[in-house]
Amino acid sequence: MILSLDVGNTQIYGGVFEGPIGKEKMLLAFRRNSKQGSSSDEVGIFLRTVLKENNIDPTKIKQIVFCSVVPDVIYSLRGACQKYFNINPFILQAGVKTGLRIKYRNPLEVGADRIANSIAATHLYPGKNLILVDLGTATTFCAVTAEKDYMGGSIIAGLKLSMESLEAKTAKLPSVEIVPRNQVLGLSTVESLQSGLFYGHLGSMREIITRISAECFKNEKPFVIGTGGLSAMFEKEKIFDVIIPDLVLKGNLIALSLNAGGDQ
Repeated sequence: MILSLDVGNTQIYGGVFEGPIGKEKMLLAFRRNSKQGSSSDEVGIFLRTVLKENNIDPTKIKQIVFCSVVPDVIYSLRGACQKYFNINPFILQAGVKTGLRIKYRNPLEVGADRIANSIAATHLYPGKNLILVDLGTATTFCAVTAEKDYMGGSIIAGLKLSMESLEAKTAKLPSVEIVPRNQVLGLSTVESLQSGLFYGHLGSMREIITRISAECFKNEKPFVIGTGGLSAMFEKEKIFDVIIPDLVLKGNLIALSLNAGGDQ
């Protein structure tokens, strides 16, 4: 079994996979707060506990791979893997094989999660021009050509971050549940916030997808993949050709195979 982890700004998203990479089966998915300052013991005990509580023997984990956009967590997570699993994890970071040609001015600036998404997408949909939209703390957009050129993208504040900003910077606007709305016209402050967040984000995504298509693919329709915890909220809006919530975890696995499962 392989444990794949995506360390984001808000959460650690993890999955346990079994079977050959490319035909793997996900046995378990889980999330944990990715607060900075967690010790290797805290992280290690959590990982072993969540596996045991879901009837997975931690000793069956033979490889661990992760990517992280939070540098401070890398050290404690690596230590947790070594101490509690006796495994040196593979870390998706600068210098490893990805199969992509990064066209960023400084390739080191590209987030590891965006690279993982791109690796997975190019393997799942070879020969297609792709736009990847990941709805997390930030909502990121990545353009990848059929030739596996990573062209760049855009970043906007995510839905929850937008809500938290409104709550923190205004006197009377409350925190609200982020949900899809059937109509844009709200009849209360809560409904107005919900519709504004939902349709504002929807409009931003449509506009950015349209402009990336024009700039990168000469208005040829690319294949658009939605991922991240909030992507399913927009399923009915038909802006994504497919939604793959665990895209980054699959990308981790493929990166592991590209690098022969080497430890770091």
